[in-house]
Amino acid sequence: MRHKRPADWLPAPEPNPWVRRQSTQIYGNPWISVREDQVVRPDGSPGIYGVVEPAGIALGVVPVDEEGFTWLVGQFRYPLDHYSWEIPEGGGDPEMDPAAEAARELREETGLQADHWEPVMTLHTSNCFTSEKALIFLATGLQPGSARPDGDERLQLCRLPLSAARDLVLEGMITDAMSAAGLLRVSLLLERRGILDS
Repeated sequence: MRHKRPADWLPAPEPNPWVRRQSTQIYGNPWISVREDQVVRPDGSPGIYGVVEPAGIALGVVPVDEEGFTWLVGQFRYPLDHYSWEIPEGGGDPEMDPAAEAARELREETGLQADHWEPVMTLHTSNCFTSEKALIFLATGLQPGSARPDGDERLQLCRLPLSAARDLVLEGMITDAMSAAGLLRVSLLLERRGILDS
């Protein structure tokens, strides 16, 4: 029996059941805008929908060195009122090369520079209220350097085995969506390539 490809298990997407009647920007700053749409909902009733639209693209990096170690960045996240351990990540200009923008973020937050960049996944971080798109990269061939975080960042760095970072996700200690998804994806990819032990 021939095995299906993963995508073959999914039914065909349905057409858009929403109708947008009007769209109004109700807030904006250099980083985000918020719009409120007058809509017809899938059940045919009128409603509103609020959408947060970032000015940039979200970028995350899982740096992995020759020993199978990675780096996490710790910082206090103001919206959550909570301390968070994450992969190096930040915002990038959507008009620029995403790998170059990710390299800038990695250098700013960790001081690391990488010889090899591989895109490993695209995410929609919270698709019920934001159009934000995130790109995650695997960075290898690392050289150390000096970090230069932004003025609104007070960061801690932690170098640890990639397998340990993955276990922090599985134990619920890493809750940032980009970090959890990126660490699990890179771990699985490197296991399949025989580079990382399961």
